[in-house]
Amino acid sequence: MLQKAMRNSLIIGIVASIILLVASGWRNAAMLMTGALISAGSIFEWQRLARVIRAKLEDQKTPRSAPAVVVFFVLRLILYAGAIYVSLKCFQGSAVALLCGLGLAALTIMWQALRLLLD
Repeated sequence: MLQKAMRNSLIIGIVASIILLVASGWRNAAMLMTGALISAGSIFEWQRLARVIRAKLEDQKTPRSAPAVVVFFVLRLILYAGAIYVSLKCFQGSAVALLCGLGLAALTIMWQALRLLLD
């Protein structure tokens, strides 16, 4: 489910960025694409973290890479915060476009969850 959500998030982000590029310029398109990339990266990180948590909850052997997954999760959060800050300062586009890109992760995960429930 998370793989499809990540793929859909990237596809929607690319299409919306191209539309925004034509409609309002490169700055807003870059902001939206930055948000979409962070969304896709966040889904990837949540997927890795969910594997570790699931193994722990099901009393399976925790993967040896579990501490690395947690450390990289925190480091990527810091990296994403830096990317948001730099994009706001450098691109000087609309913060709304960035928020829309960041919201793609929630939107695509919710869509995939609804599809799973209906099947």
